[in-house]
Amino acid sequence: MKIAVLGGGNGSYAAVADFTEAGHEVAWWRREASSFSDIAAAGAITVTDHKGSRQVPVSPTDDLGAALEGAALIVAPTPAFAQADMADALASHLVDGQVIYLPPGTFGSYIMMKRIRDAGSTADIAIAETGTLPWLCRKQNALEVRITTRASRLPTGVLPARKTDEAIEIISAAFPGAIERVEDALSGALMNAGPIIHPPLILMNAGPIEHFDKWDIHNEGTQPAIRRTHAALDNERIAIREKLGYGAPHFPLADHYETSDWMYGNLAHDKLVGSGDWHETLDLKNHRYMTEDVGLGLAFLVSVGDWAGVPCPVAKGLLAIAGAVAEQDFRAHGRTMESIGLADRSPAEVQSMLQDGL
Repeated sequence: MKIAVLGGGNGSYAAVADFTEAGHEVAWWRREASSFSDIAAAGAITVTDHKGSRQVPVSPTDDLGAALEGAALIVAPTPAFAQADMADALASHLVDGQVIYLPPGTFGSYIMMKRIRDAGSTADIAIAETGTLPWLCRKQNALEVRITTRASRLPTGVLPARKTDEAIEIISAAFPGAIERVEDALSGALMNAGPIIHPPLILMNAGPIEHFDKWDIHNEGTQPAIRRTHAALDNERIAIREKLGYGAPHFPLADHYETSDWMYGNLAHDKLVGSGDWHETLDLKNHRYMTEDVGLGLAFLVSVGDWAGVPCPVAKGLLAIAGAVAEQDFRAHGRTMESIGLADRSPAEVQSMLQDGL
């Protein structure tokens, strides 16, 4: 199967390496050719995981049309704030039957589909999203990525939901044995772990983050008080899912720490801490944990709670504190049901749209 991988972040490197080693035809695209200069010269990247280090041949391109031609699956492990521009770039190239996968999406499936339709594309496509990046990974430099572990369960929702069977079949070819279907794209968006795990970790560790040159929020920063806050915040997410009629499993974050049943499976938290790759410098105004997981993800969760009539005091409190830290009003200016134009539509109307498409 031909897979187009978009972007140049941690997840994109891991995706290209894994898909290539699995025998897929992989086209790797970034907007600017200069971003790939080192890789183009080397002709390969190095992947390091539990099997050791090895080189994987890659052929990056800045020709989006060529990358998408013949691709059954388009994987975009890019920041959620890049989704609108990416949709605009993709629109004229898409053809019937293609599937775009956002891991994770923060309801980017809807935002991208609307932009693609507004751009005039009538291609019969599906856009799917899941609850986490399929790899715990970090780029070591421009030519190397280290993969600590891979997701073993990826709850995935599809827009439109009527195309779930065919989309899941295509995505499963890239992630064999890992894809678990959920009801629709909003259900998939409400599996997103980033807005649950990262806001308490960065806000409740703000002192040491700003004091030390580097700080591991997943090691020294994951203390019982923060875990209790995680649980309270996650319970609000689950309450929203239940109010909207979405069923279990809800993938509670506690399973990540306490069981082998969560998205990353056995000993994932221990592996993450043991790698040392998350002992890092965090800018509380500009890091993706703030700009994406708070400004987009947590703001979206709070707005869905308001829209669905579910009280979210912990989520709202964290969002307010984050706004003070970052000097931004995320509830007013982040990704919300209001900002994407769905706040005035009833849950029944939204779920009908999610089933049938735009």
